[in-house]
Amino acid sequence: MPVRRLTDGRGVDHVVEVGGPDTLAQSMRATRVSGHIALIGVLSGLDSTLPRGLALDRQLRLQALVVGSRRQQQDMTRAMEASDLRPVIDRHFPLEELVAAFQHQAAGRHFGKIALDL
Repeated sequence: MPVRRLTDGRGVDHVVEVGGPDTLAQSMRATRVSGHIALIGVLSGLDSTLPRGLALDRQLRLQALVVGSRRQQQDMTRAMEASDLRPVIDRHFPLEELVAAFQHQAAGRHFGKIALDL
């Protein structure tokens, strides 16, 4: 079922876009006016043309993020396991309180990571 129908035509607040150029327009159409898209993935490649009309029409905020490679993640995990380094967890939220977790982050008073318990 399309996201817009599930949200009574409004669209979602946030999209984590992992597909890349082949799915970006679909993510833009699923996002509400003034919504946010985190551009993370490049599964369908790196190069694309930005659908400017969709971005302008929906007044979207796009933020590109680089998360590193799988090898870099594995190297970091091994380094943490070999040392006493641990991430600082500010607070845990159950998945059902995802909105509260985002509100906590938006308030900017956290120190460290905000974790979701699945």
